[in-house]
Amino acid sequence: MLTNCASKTLSAVRVGIRAIATSSARASDHLFVHRDTPEDNPNIPFDFTAENKKRVEAILSIYPEGHKRGAMIPLLDLAQRQYGWLPISAMHKVAEILELPNMRVYEVATFYTMFMRKPTGKYHIQVCTTTPCWLRGSDEVLEACKKHLGIGVGDTTKDQQFTISEVECLGACVNAPMVAINDDYYEDLTAKDMDDILNDLKAGKISPPGPRNGRFASEPKGEPTSLSEEPKGPGFGLQAGL
Repeated sequence: MLTNCASKTLSAVRVGIRAIATSSARASDHLFVHRDTPEDNPNIPFDFTAENKKRVEAILSIYPEGHKRGAMIPLLDLAQRQYGWLPISAMHKVAEILELPNMRVYEVATFYTMFMRKPTGKYHIQVCTTTPCWLRGSDEVLEACKKHLGIGVGDTTKDQQFTISEVECLGACVNAPMVAINDDYYEDLTAKDMDDILNDLKAGKISPPGPRNGRFASEPKGEPTSLSEEPKGPGFGLQAGL
């Protein structure tokens, strides 16, 4: 009887716990397990350009002997900027330069979402949908991107110009909602602002980054509501006896 009672209690607890989690699991659009494809396999040669080889030497010179592996992230970033994304042959080249097993580079490249493991468009549109941006309308901004480009999150346009990613906080919450396009931040956005930015990029123009609502940076919009007068002189507000 006690066993039967305990079993019923455990079942009730499990049902209660299950009811708490109501959101569906969301799959990442990043690739963490490599599968050889025609555009990404070890047989495709990769080497740094002559200009980037000089950058490689400059990066390595920063690190003392015995600690060259600390240059892994900068070298992976350099490879990605040269190639447009990070194929496995580029990872092998970095491992060769640092004299490390390939697995050590795989571990880093699959951990950081800044490394794009599949072909990515010329303009990588990263839409932040974390809480501050979501409260300020990031859903509308994301929908504007999807509708304008005709692709979904994680997809790339057929002309290889645009890729959309949904990302977590990019550190510009005071300017929410915001989008990062390659290295530039576009902030205080509306759906119309996003359409204008995409139209500029399609026309081959770089839309000016930064806030789109008239702010210079992250200062309050409009006139200051405090500290709006000249500071008082020494002793202001002190008791007369002091």
